[in-house]
Amino acid sequence: MSSSNISDNSVPATLFLTGIPGLENSHMWIGIPFCAVYMVALAGNAALILVIVTNSALHEPMYLFLCLLSLTDLALSSTTVPKTLAILWLHAGEITFNGCLAQMFCVHSIYALESSVLLAMAFDRYVAICNPLRYTTILNHSVIGRISLAGIFRSIAVVSPFIYLLKRLPYCGHHVMAHTYCEHMGIARLACANITVNVVYGLTVALLAVGLDSILIAISYVFILQSVFRLPSWDARSKALSTCGSHLGVILVFYIPAFFSFLTHRFGRHSVPKHVHIFLANLYVLVPPVLNPIIYGARTKEIRSRLLRMFHLRKDLV
Repeated sequence: MSSSNISDNSVPATLFLTGIPGLENSHMWIGIPFCAVYMVALAGNAALILVIVTNSALHEPMYLFLCLLSLTDLALSSTTVPKTLAILWLHAGEITFNGCLAQMFCVHSIYALESSVLLAMAFDRYVAICNPLRYTTILNHSVIGRISLAGIFRSIAVVSPFIYLLKRLPYCGHHVMAHTYCEHMGIARLACANITVNVVYGLTVALLAVGLDSILIAISYVFILQSVFRLPSWDARSKALSTCGSHLGVILVFYIPAFFSFLTHRFGRHSVPKHVHIFLANLYVLVPPVLNPIIYGARTKEIRSRLLRMFHLRKDLV
């Protein structure tokens, strides 16, 4: 065993990501749709951010939260997809152990932050529909800034212990991980020691962060729907349901792939094929970034009209 790959405390100097196990011969072809989806996600989210930032009429709480959502989508996909493509196309699976921890930290913290943003957007819809006269007073720019900082602080606080929990483990020379990017339990399962603490803390974070957010979102929508169906006119109900529909679509796109990935990873590890685990893990970092701009661009009149105006103006300039 090469001593260059193992430090004194049995932490490997480098890890090797193999990609999608069992489908090595198809890596080149699998990378093509991954790359295409990533390019669409980059273009869609960048366009959405540009439209919101450059139009003062869109500097309202809902659009500012949407801008933050697009930023987290860009960060989430850019943290994983470039390395995934390097593995699939160039067989460049080697990564330093600290680099792997950094990627793991970014993936989990950004994901927790995106969950916080979705909760903030649900609160935004709740205030807009249930207390419209105080909407701008309650959700002013100062409050939006504090909500954003609280989400960032929470995501960093709950994910940071993962680094300590992984560094304390001995790995006994194990350094090959069947995955396309680094994530907490994938690294922990390389250890040659009991990882119960890692499993319990990982479940705790999932339940108290993402799980709690989803429960609070569901509760907020109970109050929102009660208020919507009390509105006197059909037009008012239709408009309120339309804006809520976009947000609900984004919520489903975010939580469903992660939910299935979590279930198969925790409870179907021996019955579900390994390549299915990896595909599901890639879905929850690829699907939300590519679909969120499409959902909001297609369903939100203000954004759709300004996007069309922006592209029409650029066409005229050319």
